[in-house]
Amino acid sequence: MNFTLPILPTISTFFIVLSAITVAIGWGQIRQRKIEAHKKTMMFAAVFAIIFFVIYASRTVFIGNTSFGGPDDIKIFYTIFLIFHITLATTGAVFGIVTLITGYKNNLAKHRKLGPITSIIWFFTAITGVLVYLLLYVFYQGGETTSLIKAILGF
Repeated sequence: MNFTLPILPTISTFFIVLSAITVAIGWGQIRQRKIEAHKKTMMFAAVFAIIFFVIYASRTVFIGNTSFGGPDDIKIFYTIFLIFHITLATTGAVFGIVTLITGYKNNLAKHRKLGPITSIIWFFTAITGVLVYLLLYVFYQGGETTSLIKAILGF
């Protein structure tokens, strides 16, 4: 069996997992009232998420996206799952930016309300992102690498 993983999706997935792990660490730190450590950890989480996004967006623009290469009978389920993941990721990114800004501006009442919600959305984003990666590159051989719209919708 000839098994190789594509380098850019593997690296970008690694960074989104790092981001989720650091969010979990930061959440633990704030529960222990380690405020300065929490701030630093959450900035690392944001940097890891930005690195993911730069790699992902660059690959999308310059190379394209990989379509699902698995069996046709589960493609619709993959597509629905992918749309769910994209919605989570977009929501998580917006919540993440707002949560970081409220923390940075010391608007702690709003930050305390948003933080747990944002973290949970981010955990699900990372988990579903890893599952998309596994479905595209590990469980099944990736399909055609093509434009974003064609890769997602299949036409």
